[in-house]
Amino acid sequence: MQHFRAYFVLFLIIPLMIFAEDGSQLWLRFPAKNGISADQIIAKGNSPTLNIARKELSSHWQGQTVELRTDKSLKKLKDGYTIKSSQNKIVISAGKEIGLLYGVYHILRLQQNQVSTLNLNITEKPSYDVRILNHWDNLDGTIERGYAGHSLWKWEDLPNIISPRYEEYAWANASVGINSVVLNNVNASPNMLREDYLKKVKVLADIFRPYGIRVYLSVNFASPKVLGGTENSDPLNKNVQKWWKDKASEIYKLIPDFGGFLVKANSEGQPGPQDYGRTHADGANMMADVLKPYGGIVMWRAFVYSPSKDDRAKQAYLEFVPLDGKFRDNVIIQIKNGPVDFQPREAFNPLFGALKKTPEMVEFQITQEYLGQANHLVYLAPLFKETLESDTYSNGEGSTIAKITDGTLRPAKITAISAVANIGEDTNWTGHHFAQANWYAFGRLAWNHELSADQIAKEWITMTFTDNEKFVNPVKEMMLTSRETAVDYMMPLGLHHIFAGGHHYGPEPWGDYKGGRPDWSPVYYHQADKNGVGFDRTKTGSDAVSQYFPPLNEIYGNIKTCPENLILWFHHVPWDYKMKDGKTLWEELCYKYDSGVHEVRDYQKIWDQMEPYIDEQRFAEVQSKLKIQSKDAVWWKDACLLYFQTFSQMPIPYEIERPVHELEDLKKIKLKMGHHN
Repeated sequence: MQHFRAYFVLFLIIPLMIFAEDGSQLWLRFPAKNGISADQIIAKGNSPTLNIARKELSSHWQGQTVELRTDKSLKKLKDGYTIKSSQNKIVISAGKEIGLLYGVYHILRLQQNQVSTLNLNITEKPSYDVRILNHWDNLDGTIERGYAGHSLWKWEDLPNIISPRYEEYAWANASVGINSVVLNNVNASPNMLREDYLKKVKVLADIFRPYGIRVYLSVNFASPKVLGGTENSDPLNKNVQKWWKDKASEIYKLIPDFGGFLVKANSEGQPGPQDYGRTHADGANMMADVLKPYGGIVMWRAFVYSPSKDDRAKQAYLEFVPLDGKFRDNVIIQIKNGPVDFQPREAFNPLFGALKKTPEMVEFQITQEYLGQANHLVYLAPLFKETLESDTYSNGEGSTIAKITDGTLRPAKITAISAVANIGEDTNWTGHHFAQANWYAFGRLAWNHELSADQIAKEWITMTFTDNEKFVNPVKEMMLTSRETAVDYMMPLGLHHIFAGGHHYGPEPWGDYKGGRPDWSPVYYHQADKNGVGFDRTKTGSDAVSQYFPPLNEIYGNIKTCPENLILWFHHVPWDYKMKDGKTLWEELCYKYDSGVHEVRDYQKIWDQMEPYIDEQRFAEVQSKLKIQSKDAVWWKDACLLYFQTFSQMPIPYEIERPVHELEDLKKIKLKMGHHN
């Protein structure tokens, strides 16, 4: 009997060890049994991409026979595909082999979500040509704004030692249709373009290629001078142009499908064309010309953020609108979703739509620099959707950012969408199990921006955890409300950038970095005084409202019509101003902060009830993160209300939970400083 018990215990332990739920499998969890046999997979040809498609089917597909067909007449679908099925066969057709692989991931996703695969008649065409992750990884293995450990890229080991995670990373991206990756930080080291590093990059490019992923690099504008010894890096200098031309030739010999360059120039002290009295267009075009023969592109960032007397929110517009139409057709302007910096909520960037003759792409941030980093559960699909569905009115009503950037309203040679990755070497990839959902959501929306945040959340929960509705429904509700909750306990009603300096973790509304740049100080953004709070961007203030098309300039500029969730973004509002629900502004602020705290506590209650449905490890790890988030929410509420109360001189409404901290104690909290991006 004892032997049987020992055997039985071993039998219980082994499957748990094999299928350790540590989050490393992401949303790619499949039945333990094998998929269909080789004779049930009909496919002509023998390429690396086709072989991956076959392997996925033979490893995971539990359904009917699958035929993969390349069909030249489907080239118009770009990376897309069609799926047609009958009782006994599914036919996936595509103009390119990568489309076949994406089609295979589509049916595997249907299988994971228990969707019937009989009578399918699907046509998919991606919303954007280039669907790109920007890694802010440094050559020393650190990651700027990284919260999931060190970089995946082991530059010291490459090109000789190859981590198995490189291919797993490619697999995860291909499964959601991400087809491009910038490997290094936009604050780029010139060394990235050295010959020894390019040979390392080639190894990654070779691993990613069968998964349809092209490699791009962030480049430092001063590289010709630093690496090549040219007298300067002036884009109109013939020696500088020759250096870039020779460098492009060197790169494409190693990596024939190299994607191109991402450039941060003349921003936060980075070198750029303005150092030589040249424009962004001069700099971008010089690079575009050397990449053009190879089909490469330049993604030129509009995050130009230099010391200025003007409202920081206006800078990108002021610098780029005068250059509209002056960029080559293989330059695309990469624009952060908001005009300040990846805030929990911002008005959309007015540069979208303002450039009539220049391709534009959105830059989102998946890594939660300003959203509790890897400690807070904040599902970002609602934020992504809010931006993409924002109507700029640039071509009349219905001119959404999605339609401006996807080629619908502004036909472009190439369309693109990007996001700053949250991926590191942590076992679960992203530092928080729920942060995986943001990587997934970006990929799905880059492929099809018409998907809803709800649909994506449901898919991800089912694929990552379980399809049990008692788990799926409450957890989905928690995810869908989580971004608004974070806004409530951090910076409601349009407040922005009142974070602690440098690392941006936690509140510091009193921050006033005298002697430094005013626009690094929280007091610059909230402008609190005895009369009220908020940044006046109306005609009587910085006039940032005039950068928006009618009727938005009027709507935002009038305190009565401005959406209340942005009221402090556009207006300096009196503390006793009556809000739409009859509360004063001060009361509204108090209730918003309080509501954010209670929402997080509700998430704790919901999550605690989920214990029966999932594995112990992930349950405990998420539970632990929610405890931190709950404490942080109280920290934010107390810091902001106690500080703003010194100006409003009004009582905190009695129905609201009393502060548990003293303002002077909160002001003493000092975490280590870092720097911006």
